[in-house]
Amino acid sequence: MQPLIDNARTFGQRPEEFARLAEGQSPQVLFITCSDSRVVPALITGARPGELFELRTAGNIVPPYASDRPTSEACTIEYAVEVLGVQDIVVCGHSHCGAVGALVRGDDLTAVPAVRDWLAHAADEPRSADAADPAVAEAVQNHVLAQLLRLRSYPCVEQRLASGQLRLRGWYYEVHTGAVREHRADTDSFVSL
Repeated sequence: MQPLIDNARTFGQRPEEFARLAEGQSPQVLFITCSDSRVVPALITGARPGELFELRTAGNIVPPYASDRPTSEACTIEYAVEVLGVQDIVVCGHSHCGAVGALVRGDDLTAVPAVRDWLAHAADEPRSADAADPAVAEAVQNHVLAQLLRLRSYPCVEQRLASGQLRLRGWYYEVHTGAVREHRADTDSFVSL
């Protein structure tokens, strides 16, 4: 923890670099990804402060939309689309994902009931030809596509997609190589950016 504290102490000693941020934010992208500490959206994209609006959830899960039971995730998505007017939403899954791996393997999660109940929101159970693959690549990619489909059920997303004001993108990040792949609908495959 000490190196993090040391950096935080010196971080604010360059106020001129951050002054413009007080004027507001206008990110063009909502980046939905996993809470995993190995996935750092600004590092992956090279984004500077104010350029990405982030939503991090265990397993980059987009829960079902329910107007009578608002969630933090739904609030973040709605705010990004309706207030900030983002033009793109990226759902970024990653290799070696513990959440997707647990779903694929059917792990016993009774010791972590909140995790178990959250993972129940995963939409379809991710498919994988090789459940023993520690990267769970195929399952993560299928999971990303399921979350993109789930996003389409959000009224604000549905409306912006219909008007051509919003694009959805599915990414897969390999934590062990740094490679990023994007889903291409025309070939139904993930290819290098």
